[in-house]
Amino acid sequence: MFMGEYNHNIDEKGRLIVPAKFRDNLGSTFVVTRGLDTCLFVYPMSEWKKLEDKLKSLPFTKKDARAFTRFFFSGATESEIDKQGRVNISAPLRNYGKLDKECVVIGVSNRIEIWSKNIWEPYFEESGESFADIAENMIDFDM
Repeated sequence: MFMGEYNHNIDEKGRLIVPAKFRDNLGSTFVVTRGLDTCLFVYPMSEWKKLEDKLKSLPFTKKDARAFTRFFFSGATESEIDKQGRVNISAPLRNYGKLDKECVVIGVSNRIEIWSKNIWEPYFEESGESFADIAENMIDFDM
C-alpha cells in the first residue's frame, strides 16, 4: 500500500526522486501514465495488469470506453528507478502534468500520484474544504 505525501524537485532532464518508502512496493519496473486531474499515475506491474484487464473488458463499441482507453494507454511508459532513486519522466508526461520544478508525490493505496506543486496545493485546499461532504456521500461505513 502506498500512503503519504512527499515534496521533491524534478530536474531539467525529467528525473524525479521516488520516495524511499515507495521504492520496494514499486518493484524493478512499473508504469507511469497520464492520470486524472492533471497528475500522473504510477502503478506497480501487478496493479497495472489488473487495471489493464479491466480496461480490456470495456466494450470497444462505446465511444467513451475507446476514448478513455486511448488516453490511458497512449501515455503509458514502462519505467524503472535509477541508482540514485529517481525515475525519468518523459517529456509528454511532464507536459501533461505541468511538471516543471516543484512536485508532490503522494501515495494513494494501490498507486502513486505525481503532481505539480502549483496544481496540488489549490486542489488539496479546495478538496479539504469539502472533505466531510465528500466522505458523507462516498463512504457507507464509520471511519
